[in-house]
Amino acid sequence: MIRTERLTARIDGDFVVFLIGMRINKPWKVHQWWPVVQAMPRMLKELAARPEAGMLGGEMWLGRTTLMLQYWRSMEQLMAYAKDRQAAHLPAWKAFNQAVGTNGDVGIWHETYAVGPGAYENIYVNMPAFGLGKAGDLLPATGHRRSAEERLRSDGPRAERPS
Repeated sequence: MIRTERLTARIDGDFVVFLIGMRINKPWKVHQWWPVVQAMPRMLKELAARPEAGMLGGEMWLGRTTLMLQYWRSMEQLMAYAKDRQAAHLPAWKAFNQAVGTNGDVGIWHETYAVGPGAYENIYVNMPAFGLGKAGDLLPATGHRRSAEERLRSDGPRAERPS
């Protein structure tokens, strides 16, 4: 559903932004990159069934270089999932290292960011719930949330809340 009003998203407290993806360096080596492509949907299905693991939501873009944007409740929960011997991540990581390793056929990458109140801002206009707006709470971007500067201030540690 397209939301035509100006909206901003908020998550209470600290959270983690996790970017992860792969790059197909040798497209003709389908046997190398196809297992990597198949691994993420298994993990996402597992995480959707286990909300206590801490993943709040995400978005995915596909192409030669893929990008998965994820929001997590805490760094501890993200790291616990990555190390969980009963979860889908470790077998996929082991399989990648055995089949591909550092041979250059398929690239993988991730970036992890710890975020706290007052350290992020966003705006959504004419958009369905997306990104942080899907993982957190969507609020009207009016009043003390009208501009980027005001949004940063209003959710920061020294925020002055209107009465």
